[in-house]
Amino acid sequence: MKMDSETFGIEKGHGQEAIDWLNEEAKKDKLKFEARLYGEEIETQNFGTFELFSWIGDVQVARKLVIKASKRFKIKVIEGGYRTKDKIFKMSKQDYGVVRKGDKVIGHLAFTAPMLGGKWKVAEEELR
Repeated sequence: MKMDSETFGIEKGHGQEAIDWLNEEAKKDKLKFEARLYGEEIETQNFGTFELFSWIGDVQVARKLVIKASKRFKIKVIEGGYRTKDKIFKMSKQDYGVVRKGDKVIGHLAFTAPMLGGKWKVAEEELR
């Protein structure tokens, strides 16, 4: 399934290094995946600051690679792109993510952003 997401994140200070590594791993394994930083950071109360990145490709590949990067660089990552099944008309976009440290889920985040333009913000966070 081809997808994309803008609510994946890498612990601040490791963004470019991790993105380069993700793209190299995908290319090496001939996987359909490409990621890039887009200059936005998101701050959480419980987990620190993350550099957000967007990607295109297969969602399962994205999730596996992000977990591998977390282990490789010993950093926290946000695995976004979780949505609710609700089909309610809203004035804002919503997305949900998990915060991981390696294989371990350490928290959950709810994101919101204006429908037209605007930056993602953390609406809710929960420690696991």
